[in-house]
Order: sequence, then C-alpha cells, then structure tokens
Amino acid sequence: MSSEAFENARLMYEEHMRTCRQCHVDTVPCAVSKHLLRICNNARRELLRTSGRGAAQA
Repeated sequence: MSSEAFENARLMYEEHMRTCRQCHVDTVPCAVSKHLLRICNNARRELLRTSGRGAAQA
C-alpha cells in the first residue's frame, strides 16, 4: 500500500512538472509543485519506514 501511494504521488508530481506552464518554462516551481513534492517525499519516507529500511538507518 505504501509503495502504491509513493508511486501515485511521484507520478502526479512528474505529470505536473511536464504540464504546468510555470514549472516547465520558469526555473522557479509553483506552489502546487512544492505541495506535490512534499506529498511525494512524505510517501517515500513512509515507504522506507514501513519496509524496515528507515529503522536500519536510525
């Protein structure tokens, strides 16, 4: 379930970066991009935590 959440978040972020005019043309990401990246990072952290890799690094 965590891997699916991470993949969905990653795909949403990448899709946004390809289709958003501001993100695609400008070097400064828009607020939506920052929000989607935060969601993607949180999902990645949760995936690492639930797979046991996060416990080994701590």
